[in-house]
Amino acid sequence: MNLSRIAGIDEAGRGPLAGPVVVAAVVFPPGRTPVNGLDDSKALTGKKREALYPRILECALAWNIVFVEADEIDRINIFQATMAGMSRVLHGLSPAPDFARIDGNKLPRDLPCPGEALVGGDALDPAISAASILAKVARDARMLELHARYPHYGFDRHKGYPSPQHLAALRAHGPCPEHRRSFAPVRAVLETSLLP
Repeated sequence: MNLSRIAGIDEAGRGPLAGPVVVAAVVFPPGRTPVNGLDDSKALTGKKREALYPRILECALAWNIVFVEADEIDRINIFQATMAGMSRVLHGLSPAPDFARIDGNKLPRDLPCPGEALVGGDALDPAISAASILAKVARDARMLELHARYPHYGFDRHKGYPSPQHLAALRAHGPCPEHRRSFAPVRAVLETSLLP
């Protein structure tokens, strides 16, 4: 099987209580990876991710980033929202990929090409590593925008993850429109506020 366009797919933001889950896909030209220093985004510093981001865009044959917002996550759950994002990100690639490698252990049902799930793929496959960096940098940028709109939650520091500071702000101020109401800590605050 001669596959010349293999897409690596990864996401950022499944665990936070607020903001979108972001899915990215990257297709590198066949042969040697054109970007040095790629790794799982969690293993890199923010500065290193920021430096790699434009290099990935410049060297990729194709790339795409999709945001699945909090209201959709609440409507269909975080797993389905992630699967939907992975499907959308692949359908949006141009040129279309021949094959998809997705970080994790599950494949979305409606992929536009054959694919495989690769556990720990973000540390094993350069295109998945690149996708993890795009997703993380794009999501962090969105959380900084949300911080400007809702400064009292501290999104610039914890990016929506359930840190003690975020949980304290959530209890003090209640959820903002970007909070995922289906997540237990947010739901608990809402239920408490409804008590007489």
